[in-house]
Order: sequence, then structure tokens, then C-alpha cells
Amino acid sequence: QVQLVESGGGSVQAGGSLRLSCVVSENINCMAWFRQAPGKEREGVAWISGGGGTNYAASVKGRFTISKDNAKNSLHLQMNNLKPEDTAMYYCAVSFYSCPTIESSIHLIKYWGQGTQVTVSS
Repeated sequence: QVQLVESGGGSVQAGGSLRLSCVVSENINCMAWFRQAPGKEREGVAWISGGGGTNYAASVKGRFTISKDNAKNSLHLQMNNLKPEDTAMYYCAVSFYSCPTIESSIHLIKYWGQGTQVTVSS
């Protein structure tokens, strides 16, 4: 059973920064961050493939950076210039499927972190 443990959420003012981390019990092909705001569907934020290629949702491109440390089996999300609309529960996720596959098929993701709350005030 793959396990994911997240940390790093919190409350900041607009324009601030936060760094999320996720420790995974094993390296898996595609690693990603999702978020879910109250009353909204869970949406993908950033993806990183086994080879290190990255992709971002349009709403966060240029502000967020996804990275991983293979030696430590860890995944990170650096979030800069945060906006109130970034407020959500953030989840890390991993999949044996490729990143392009799970970008359009969230139901294929079996392994999720417990979530960490990010709150951005104006």
C-alpha cells in the first residue's frame, strides 16, 4: 500500500508564499498536486513525471513550482504570489499511469495524501 504524508499548509495574506511537502513511501511514475475548494470539484494544479517533466494548470502557471527529490521520495509545491482564490485543501497524489493520462482522468488515481489546508486572505 502506497502511503503519502503531507505537510506545509497554513494561512497567509495575498502575495505571500507557502511550500507544501509530501513524503511518499515509494517512487511512482507520476506525482501531482490537486486542490479542492468548498463546493467545488477537485482540480489538478501541477504534475511531474518520472523523467522530471512538469505541467501546470493555467491558473497557477508562473506562480507555483512542483519539484521532487527522488532520494528522499518527496514531492514539493512552492507557491508564490498566492491569491485568495488559491484557498483550498491541497492533496498530493501519485499514479502508476502517466501524467498526461491522469490529467484528464482523475478517477484513475488510487493514492492520495490526507490533505493540507491553504488559506489566503485578502
